[in-house]
Amino acid sequence: MSSQTIKDEARLMVDRLPDDATWENLQYAITFRQAVEAGLKDSQAGRTIPLDEARRQFGAAR
Repeated sequence: MSSQTIKDEARLMVDRLPDDATWENLQYAITFRQAVEAGLKDSQAGRTIPLDEARRQFGAAR
């Protein structure tokens, strides 16, 4: 995370959207950002599982 405020980050996010963006596009961008930040936090805290285990849990084992 940077030293920018949430308002600064939000402005940047909005500025990166295309001119014809919808409210849903903005909501998706915010939700995606929150999910990535949560995942990074989990990873840094060691709350991860091996890929094979994740595949097994989701029924995507090879």
